[in-house]
Amino acid sequence: MSPRYHSSQAGRVIAVVADIMALILGLWILMYLLDANRANDFVQFVHDAARWLAGWSHDLFTFDEEWARVVCGYGLAAVVYLFVGHALAGRIYRRS
Repeated sequence: MSPRYHSSQAGRVIAVVADIMALILGLWILMYLLDANRANDFVQFVHDAARWLAGWSHDLFTFDEEWARVVCGYGLAAVVYLFVGHALAGRIYRRS
């Protein structure tokens, strides 16, 4: 396997992982706004995963409305993961 192919694959993996992380966070925001049934196992799984992923930005903002805190806190984490993941993937692509 050539080093060029290997670097290209590594960048692609990083971009996909960043996309999946942002997707989980976005899915939780959507479920929260649509008032999904929190007793459902899938909703609970998405909530737990999103809470873990956004642990550093959860309750970062102190809006009076809870929906605004959820959208901004989890949304910020999703944007950061997308930006950093794709910036890192692009840097790896350029090196190859």
